[in-house]
Amino acid sequence: MRLLIVSDTHVPGRGRELPAAVLAAVGEADVVIHAGDWVGVEVLDELAARAARLVGVHGNNDGPALRARLPEVARVELGGVRLAVVHETGQAAGRERRMDRLFPDTDVLVFGHSHIPWDSTTPAGMRLLNPGSPTDRRRQPTHTWMTATIDDGRLGDVVLHHLEGTSGTTRT
Repeated sequence: MRLLIVSDTHVPGRGRELPAAVLAAVGEADVVIHAGDWVGVEVLDELAARAARLVGVHGNNDGPALRARLPEVARVELGGVRLAVVHETGQAAGRERRMDRLFPDTDVLVFGHSHIPWDSTTPAGMRLLNPGSPTDRRRQPTHTWMTATIDDGRLGDVVLHHLEGTSGTTRT
C-alpha cells in the first residue's frame, strides 16, 4: 500500500495551489493523509476527488467549513498498521514520551503544524511523522512532503521529498 503524507498546504494563502509533483503523487497513492491546515475547502475537495482514499484532520488555520467536515483526530487501520493523524503535538522537547501517553494504541502518528519535517520513533516504538509543507517552507531549505509504504502489517520506505525552486523539480 502506497501512502502520500502532506500537511500545512495553506491554499489559498501561502500557497496558491498544490505543486504539480504533489498532485502527481496523489495519483500514485492508495491513501492520501493530510495533517491539517488546508486553509481552503477547495483543497479538500480537490484531494477527495483525486485520491483513491483520503484521511485528514483540521488544523488551527482551518475555518468552520473545514472543521465541519474533518475531525481533530483521525484514526484508521491500514494494512494492519494503526495510524492516528493530528495537526499539532506541541513542542518538540518531550514529544516522543508525550505522544506515547496520548496515543498508546497507535503504530504511526502523522502530524503537522510546525512545517518542519520530523521522523522519529518513540520509546514505545510508535513512529512519528511530520511531512513539513509542500507550499510554505518557512525556515526550511525546501518545500517537503512524504511518501511511505505499508507491507505485511509494517510501515516501510518512508521518503521525504523536496521541491526545489520554482522549476518544480523534486529530490528525495
